[in-house]
Amino acid sequence: MDVKRCGWVSSDPQYLEYHDKVWGRPVYDSRELFEKLCLDGQQAGLSWLTILKKQANYEAAFAQFYPAKIALFDDKKVEELMQNAGIVRNRLKVNSIIKNARAYMAFTNAGNDFSDFLWDFVGGEVRYNAFVHGSEIPAQTSESVAMSKALKKLGFNFVGPTICYAFMQAVGMVNDHTLDCFCYSEG
Repeated sequence: MDVKRCGWVSSDPQYLEYHDKVWGRPVYDSRELFEKLCLDGQQAGLSWLTILKKQANYEAAFAQFYPAKIALFDDKKVEELMQNAGIVRNRLKVNSIIKNARAYMAFTNAGNDFSDFLWDFVGGEVRYNAFVHGSEIPAQTSESVAMSKALKKLGFNFVGPTICYAFMQAVGMVNDHTLDCFCYSEG
């Protein structure tokens, strides 16, 4: 019997594993949310599979995505990162992770919880959509537009409404597995 999955999944084993065990599963840990938001920003103009295949390299290059460490990166570190073939060597994207870490630190140092902040955009619980076909899934929603504006106001970048919606899907804020996908009921 064939397992039914969302139509966007290729036969790449890493992509299958990501779809089956990661995508759409609720994430509440602030550091993990920060990492995923940054990685989704790295995807801009590229396929998610490209970034997924480089994720371990990103984790090594960016201090396991600990914002307090990344916030201390200086120009010398940026130049070092620009020589790292294991990541996307786009200066704007490299600097965006550092900028986002600094924004994250300012936000959390002011006594705010990053996870609570992000989850508030969906009322604190998973939104279950009921899409039959992948073509029905929007690229952005009013919630992702609001999240994008709020994050930009805090100083984050590479967080446009489409990136924010992809992020919301990936971290399980919305369940956009199609109804025929075996993961829909597990989300």
